Amino acid sequence: MTEKDSLLERHVIGIEATLRDAIAAINRLSGHESMTLFATDSDARVCGTITDGDIRRALLQGVGLDDSLQKAMHRQFLAADGKEMQYEVFAEARRKKIDLLPVLEDGKLCGMIDMRVQHAVLPIDAVLMAGGRGERLRPLTLNCPKPLLEVGGKPVIDYNVDELLANGVSNIFVTVNYLHEQIEEHFADTRFQGKVKCVLEPKRLGTIGSMSLIEGFTHDHVLLMNSDLLTTLNYEKLFLAHIESGADLTIATIPYTVSIPFAIIKSEGERVTGLSEKPTYNYFANAGVYLMKREVVGKIPKGEYLDAPDLIESLIAEGRHVSSFPIEGIWLDIGSPDDFRYANELMTSMGRTLNR
Repeated sequence: MTEKDSLLERHVIGIEATLRDAIAAINRLSGHESMTLFATDSDARVCGTITDGDIRRALLQGVGLDDSLQKAMHRQFLAADGKEMQYEVFAEARRKKIDLLPVLEDGKLCGMIDMRVQHAVLPIDAVLMAGGRGERLRPLTLNCPKPLLEVGGKPVIDYNVDELLANGVSNIFVTVNYLHEQIEEHFADTRFQGKVKCVLEPKRLGTIGSMSLIEGFTHDHVLLMNSDLLTTLNYEKLFLAHIESGADLTIATIPYTVSIPFAIIKSEGERVTGLSEKPTYNYFANAGVYLMKREVVGKIPKGEYLDAPDLIESLIAEGRHVSSFPIEGIWLDIGSPDDFRYANELMTSMGRTLNR
């Protein structure tokens, strides 16, 4: 029996069982597991859910320990479809404060999603760019690729992979070049369960050109991001904004403020028309994270050098819809030794997690 099968078995109870049986089954669950059971009929179809709270409420209403658990269970329960996950179901589960979401196929339990760990299930693929040489961080990157540098005791790329997995993104590609063998070995670990695939970039192809080498996209929308970012970007909000706007490509942005320590002259020719004393200008800068329709990826010439701004400019020139989405919270591009030191301090204080 696999670990997954054992987990499912612990949370399943026959519908003919009593409240006493349900209490015993819940007591057998480990302390970190959700206290939720799924009641199944003789055909192994899930008929309802029951928790320790449901049992307590039933006992207070006069239901006996030897009565059927059907007197306490919920027959109208929320479940995800194992054949076609829907992000709307996750949103509803969060609203209802459900901590364990059953995954059903033909009414039978095929999986469970711990809502305390997984934020969402997004119908997107993801690409992490990890081929750079990290020259500004030398000598740290002389023998270690930048994405594998440890920040707070954890490789920086793993923060992004873990957050994507927590959002239900299970088709992740990592484009590699410099010291690629180390990154390939890193993701060969069983912890990633084949959800992360490395794609070798045979030569420098720019910040987006290597996407043309990827085969195996399964969704209509693709997320592209630099692998060495630390961010609390809400991927679900980004996805929903992208869909609602109907954009062909959405750029995640960060606020950037420029303060000029001098008085700026306003003029018409040589004539001064005014002064602006130490002005401050606010902009939104490109955060290195893009969500695009899959058809946009098809516009990238295969094997040719291309930077993301060039693709974006071409889309705008064609009249395609390019949108922006502001990041709230943390965004840090680890590009310098000072950034690296600050990132270590930040992630150590946050307990090596970016989860909200």
